[in-house]
Amino acid sequence: MKNALRSATLPTSVGLLREHAQAAALLYHPLRVKILAALLEPDSASGVARRMKLPRQTVNYHVRELARARLLARAGRRRRRRLYEQCYVATARGYALSPELLGQLAADPRQVADRFSAAYLVGLAAKMQSELGRVSELADKAGKRLATFSLNSEVRFLSPEQRARFSEELQSAIIDTVGRHSVPYRASDGSPGEGRPFRIVLGCYPMPPEEEEDADGQ
Repeated sequence: MKNALRSATLPTSVGLLREHAQAAALLYHPLRVKILAALLEPDSASGVARRMKLPRQTVNYHVRELARARLLARAGRRRRRRLYEQCYVATARGYALSPELLGQLAADPRQVADRFSAAYLVGLAAKMQSELGRVSELADKAGKRLATFSLNSEVRFLSPEQRARFSEELQSAIIDTVGRHSVPYRASDGSPGEGRPFRIVLGCYPMPPEEEEDADGQ
């Protein structure tokens, strides 16, 4: 019998953990994050143990727990000597924890008065992540592809005045584009307008220093 590893199961998506059980299973022990990273390509618990130079029983226990939490999926079997090893692969290429896991402690832009603060932007990012998790789940259940688009760019400003002019012109351009290509979000009586609602989020913040730069910035 030939090896039956399924290369088609290689993860490519981002997994958003919205269940406490999944988050607990992953964060229960620091070793589990390393094991999950080691299984971005199919391998067995024994194979991971050999690569990480750890006891097979230890790795096998954590692999079972990760599989029970649906963070690992079966990826066929591989023959080693006279035995066949069950192989697993991560269910996603990367993972993020949903703000919903924190309940009332989750960051919320409605709780921040200063709309120009970093706290408000963090809360807005958390809201976007939470909403994306919910609509992605609904789309998966319906067997449909979620309609999204995104823009990620890097800019430099020489002065606060230049940054302010950029912000004003960008805001004006967005308002003009929304006015020309969308319908009113609310009807005159306050009820929802026609069509499907979408949320547009735009944020701007100073980028952290690049880690690969040396002390001279080269």
